Amino acid sequence: MNKVAVGVNGYGVIGKRVADAILMQPDMELVGVADIATDWRIASVANRLPIFAATEDARLAMTVAGLRPRGTLDELVELSDIIIDTTPKHVAAGNLERYRTAGVKAVFQGGESHATTGHSFVAQANYDSALGRDTTRVVSCNTTSIVRVLGALDTAGLLLRARGVLIRRATDPWESHLGGIMNTMVPEPSIPSHQGPDAQTVLPGLDLVTIAAKGAHTQTHNHYWTIQLTRPATRDEVIAALRAAPRIAFIRISDGLVALNSTIELMRDLGRPRGDMWEVAVWEDLVTVQGDEVFLTYQVYNEAIVIPETIDAIRALTKLAPDAASSMAITDSTLGMRKDFLSAQLP
Repeated sequence: MNKVAVGVNGYGVIGKRVADAILMQPDMELVGVADIATDWRIASVANRLPIFAATEDARLAMTVAGLRPRGTLDELVELSDIIIDTTPKHVAAGNLERYRTAGVKAVFQGGESHATTGHSFVAQANYDSALGRDTTRVVSCNTTSIVRVLGALDTAGLLLRARGVLIRRATDPWESHLGGIMNTMVPEPSIPSHQGPDAQTVLPGLDLVTIAAKGAHTQTHNHYWTIQLTRPATRDEVIAALRAAPRIAFIRISDGLVALNSTIELMRDLGRPRGDMWEVAVWEDLVTVQGDEVFLTYQVYNEAIVIPETIDAIRALTKLAPDAASSMAITDSTLGMRKDFLSAQLP
């Protein structure tokens, strides 16, 4: 099998997870990762992965630190068919012309604007429109969850409009010593918050409004949705629509999964790498239907949810798989994704 050569620029929270996922794919080869760090973040994988320096200064610093980089970012780009750019917000957009000049395809993350690539991506929603493109942008963790859940109801013909409240984590856990908030909650300064309009870049027909606030915790986001349906429906119909969709898994308070931290602990007990949860975790026993309204809440693991979408974006841009179902089947199988964490029900 001819494998697509993939380079990862940025070896942080998302980049390291993308790199590990690429190594699990039968149709992809990880040719290297680039970064500017010289500390534990890159030193911990220097003997396992080919590392490259994102800048000339970084190359010199890596050499002094004894990390022996294989080359520079430009050399990584030359070796790659496609680059996954997971560098910090706004840095990635500055790399776009470099990739275009080199004739290399590129996948960006949700920190960049839709205008950067002119295309935003969630595999189940718009894989076909990404086929063969030079660039796309995998939307943010919260936006990915919105498209998955509301898209499931839309596909079932049940969604009329949705209004959501998002309680966001303050910062990534490994950066909690640098900032974050304590004993307070910080509202986002505008309504709608940015996640709703962002979801509409993927599914333009969605009628939704999002309101968000930042909470004093570091692990995962929590969403609450009030959804008006196209008609009165039963709870079983709503559950069936969610269960039929990919990358949504059910959790239950009756199983003791009563809070965000308990779900993360479950992921560790299941042996997930880094305790990651790639699925949207919907509390099944809290799904409530009253006539043509649905009320539900779910959990979003911000560090991991976009990883399968990024893998599928690689296949879409390089035409490794002809459609979303084909690509997602490979991705979900290699990662071991589930529809229910406490049963034998697999994707």
